[in-house]
Amino acid sequence: MNRINSELRSWLGLLVVLGPVLLVAMDGSVLFLAMPAITGALAPSADQSLWILDSYGFAVGSLLIAFGTIGDRYGRKRLLMIGAAMFGLGSVGAAFATSPELLIAFRVLMGVAGATLLPSALAVLGTLFTDPRRRAQAIGIFAATFAAGFAIGPIVAGQLLSHFWWGSVLLINVPVVLVFLVLAPILLGEVRASGGAGVDIASVLTSAAGLLLTMYAVKHVAAEGVSFATLVLGLAGVALLSVFGRRQARIDNPLIDFTLFRNPVFTIAIITGFLPLAAWSATAYLAATYLQSVLGLSIADAALLAVPGALVLTVAAVVTPAVVARIGRAAALITAHFTIAAGLLLLLPTGTGDGIGWYIAATAVAGIGYGISFSVVADIAVAAVPAERAGSAAALAETGNELGNALGIALFGSLAAALFRIDGPDLAPTLGETLNLPGLASAVLDDARSAFVSGLHVVAVTAAILHGVLGAVAIRVLRSEALAADKSNAVPTEPASHRRPPADIRS
Repeated sequence: MNRINSELRSWLGLLVVLGPVLLVAMDGSVLFLAMPAITGALAPSADQSLWILDSYGFAVGSLLIAFGTIGDRYGRKRLLMIGAAMFGLGSVGAAFATSPELLIAFRVLMGVAGATLLPSALAVLGTLFTDPRRRAQAIGIFAATFAAGFAIGPIVAGQLLSHFWWGSVLLINVPVVLVFLVLAPILLGEVRASGGAGVDIASVLTSAAGLLLTMYAVKHVAAEGVSFATLVLGLAGVALLSVFGRRQARIDNPLIDFTLFRNPVFTIAIITGFLPLAAWSATAYLAATYLQSVLGLSIADAALLAVPGALVLTVAAVVTPAVVARIGRAAALITAHFTIAAGLLLLLPTGTGDGIGWYIAATAVAGIGYGISFSVVADIAVAAVPAERAGSAAALAETGNELGNALGIALFGSLAAALFRIDGPDLAPTLGETLNLPGLASAVLDDARSAFVSGLHVVAVTAAILHGVLGAVAIRVLRSEALAADKSNAVPTEPASHRRPPADIRS
């Protein structure tokens, strides 16, 4: 009876933890469909629109590793409780924001809170499930929930926006947060590592400031062109990131252990964590605008069209562990890249008159690759490094996912914005702002829509090429690593005491 009660308590604890995990993932994409409504209500500029979308992911990704270290030292459950409360308050503030600046500020607060939740939630699972088999199942459910959150964010938003104002997509966080704050103290135990090193504040500040300035420069150039001030800010951001990188090599408790990237298998896994999220977030945002502003669909209809791709992505994430057991991690990783590339290319036949069928096909095919990548990246990254570095590898894999979500919109979204500024009617920097201008002739509107679709196509092709190249590199590197492992019966470049069986690379 005690064993049954203990197991039931563990699974209930998992359910409680999954609530914040789902919210953190959903809020990376929940505003995609809401942007036309936000544009009408708050009238953000082109670069403010991009910041509204990616400031959240930027804050999560840039602080994820730092808060992982803080949780180790001061307690995971405590950090979860503080982070959940901050997330709820930030959601309320963002929902009732009256200006673009306020909305961006509260989205940043939500991102900081989200960075406290993800690593702590994953660490808590280790105490909830001491049996390795159960723990593996729980981590698999955790990964599938995180992947599903990204996919269903626009769908949930579409249903809410068809009945309520845009802020409702953020207020749905509040009930989940309240349930967590009530049940977490009952079901979760405290997790704290003994003797953990402190957090290097200089590393946190230089990395965050460097990313902030660099991304601002990229977005500003895309929206308004090159200026002296933008160039200075961009160079300052690159300089700060360089200082951050050199500091990590000198200090005893780095936020990122860059020596891990000497292992090519680990490097490919981390890039795989970044690139699919970058491609998915950018194309999901652009496709949401395409369905509403180009094809003229309602928010509810646009949300329903995202359901097939979301279902495929979620199922792929759930079944990937079983598939990996049969074909191996390397084959799954390679399959993910080429499947995503194929799905992205299916966006090319979309046009200003019709493209719904191609959109559904594209999201379904790419969803297979996205689901595989979300599920397998952390596994292959951890397997590719020595056991004592597994925690750092897992944190880097999660950080790659979050930065991919933020930087995907910043980089690919900026590319689309720049192309629209060049090829569009030159009346406003974005399609939404152009369509809101009064008295435009139908020919001008058609020109604006055509320019936006061309930008979408260029982004899809660019992302597809990057996935194809990385897939080809993965074939070469992973095959070379497996052959070397066969010859030496160990992963190359690692000391003998750290070596793992060759199956860690191939399986």
